Amino acid sequence: MGKLDGRVVIITGAARGQGEQEARLFRAEGARVVIGDVLDDQGEALAKEIGARYVHLDVGTEEGWQEAVAAAKAAYGHLDGLVNNAGILRFNALVDTPLDEFMQVVQVNQVGCFLGMKTVAPELADGGTIVNTASYTALTGMAAVGTYAATKHAVLGLTRVAALELANRGIRVNAICPGAIDTAMANPARLDPDADPEEMSRALDELYRRLVPLGRIGRPEEVARLALFLTSADSSYITGQPFVIDGGWLAGVSII
Repeated sequence: MGKLDGRVVIITGAARGQGEQEARLFRAEGARVVIGDVLDDQGEALAKEIGARYVHLDVGTEEGWQEAVAAAKAAYGHLDGLVNNAGILRFNALVDTPLDEFMQVVQVNQVGCFLGMKTVAPELADGGTIVNTASYTALTGMAAVGTYAATKHAVLGLTRVAALELANRGIRVNAICPGAIDTAMANPARLDPDADPEEMSRALDELYRRLVPLGRIGRPEEVARLALFLTSADSSYITGQPFVIDGGWLAGVSII
């Protein structure tokens, strides 16, 4: 039996990257997966390939969430889990960040997570799970990504509040906090048809060999396995917690 047999889970931002790997792994473990994204062609192709349900979902809108939940229930009858994976990143110094750029990141990363929990939690079966994608930067600072870090700190706060408020229904809410992961967010070559993403991956491994104790960039499949753990019964006594998956980056600085 799979770890998620019979469970119905919505995964946002699942057309590519971490979300795609989560969708693939969850399906392999028996879940009925609803892929939510704004990348319709990629999302529909993935859903067809793995036997999932695709819904167009702009996570920053209440209407989008309401439609996604309605589609999930129409397809599968109930809901057991949510993985709030969708997110965007912009690089800028704080003093150079335009307000509209700040609000764009907030709308997707922070508002999207809030609306996901607000809309999905009342529909979850008791004993359901919510996994929010925060970040390494939810627990520390990083220059040039202040807006992103601010939203991920907020995601962690929302996770803890939701864990407290939903515990009486046995709904567990946790956060995953990835460091640098080899997706399009860290490896833009994955979006360029004329580039070699594997060559860029090797270059990123060399860069992170000097930054990260485990000596390489992370893989989206590794993040997916953590999301699976937090969605399955393996984590049955865990809620309200951040789980860092960063190759040891947050542990500190080595001068040896």
